[in-house]
Amino acid sequence: MSVTQYEVGSIVEGKITGLKPFGAFVALDEKNQGLVHISEVAHGYVKDINEVLSVGEEVKVKVKSVDSDSGKISLSIRATQPAPEGSEQRSERPRNNNNRGPKNFSSNNNKNQGFNTLEDKLKDWLKQSNEIHADLNKRARK
Repeated sequence: MSVTQYEVGSIVEGKITGLKPFGAFVALDEKNQGLVHISEVAHGYVKDINEVLSVGEEVKVKVKSVDSDSGKISLSIRATQPAPEGSEQRSERPRNNNNRGPKNFSSNNNKNQGFNTLEDKLKDWLKQSNEIHADLNKRARK
């Protein structure tokens, strides 16, 4: 069986053959296996994949992509499960405040403006960075 037999969007059964910190390898048949990235294991944040999955476990997976040249198959367990009621599609990852990096770059003046492209976000980040830099320069001159 070749990887081209697996259609994107189809749901198939597989067996977990290996776990790594970044995801789980799932055997779809005797010759083909795919990868479930850790972000596609469950709804919400998964800190340790070993607490959620185990080698030998049978799982339902949805085929996200198939690269026939390399033979790589991208899979999702999360896409086969209904989202928990009352929660957002993607939960917020816990963050530690160690004062590295920019603060509040994700909060704009127009909080409910919807989806922004990366280019729009980059412009906002650069503007905010320049404002912070100018403010620091003013303080340094005093």
